[in-house]
Amino acid sequence: MNHSIYSADRSTHLKVVVVALVAGISVAGFGISARLGANDGYTQTARVIKADRPVMVTTSTNTAIR
Repeated sequence: MNHSIYSADRSTHLKVVVVALVAGISVAGFGISARLGANDGYTQTARVIKADRPVMVTTSTNTAIR
């Protein structure tokens, strides 16, 4: 094996490319599996609030309906 990238032959370059490809695939696989495993129900959902009747909020405990 050559210790310089400038004087490396074809097989050394191929080994470097294969090691980089395996490392990239393993990092991507780890990221995807970590993301899929983190589904603990903390997803955001749209909440629908329907209008009922007008309510005026006061400083007392009673609410006044107009």
